[in-house]
Amino acid sequence: MIRIDARISIDEREIEESFVRSSGPGGQNVNKLSTAVQLRFDVARSPNLPEDVRARLSKLAGRRLTNEGVLVIVAESHRSQLTNRQDALAKLVDLIRRATVVPKPRKATKPTLGSKLRRLDGKTRRSTVKKLRGGKPGLD
Repeated sequence: MIRIDARISIDEREIEESFVRSSGPGGQNVNKLSTAVQLRFDVARSPNLPEDVRARLSKLAGRRLTNEGVLVIVAESHRSQLTNRQDALAKLVDLIRRATVVPKPRKATKPTLGSKLRRLDGKTRRSTVKKLRGGKPGLD
């Protein structure tokens, strides 16, 4: 079990890992070894995620989430497969932790008197500039 916070734990069997060859420079190592890790976690069908966390996680994941609701995380920055596995798992845990934070609701407020006056002052100045542009040419 991977502990996310006090109420959420994820079973390691829910995470699927596959190893692929890393892209980019690295010489012979890149061509021979499959060190990049592709971690898959089914957000839509995970029984351990509360519904509110699942919705926020889907939003946070963005394009890393497939149409089927599977989160795909790729880690290939290290030369070691083990380090890339740990990195991918840390990314997953961090993403889920960020999804557990409930956003503070925004309270609508009225603009202050000062901000209203500044806005009107700016409009007056702009209006004056535009009026001066369209005037008749002066006598030389």
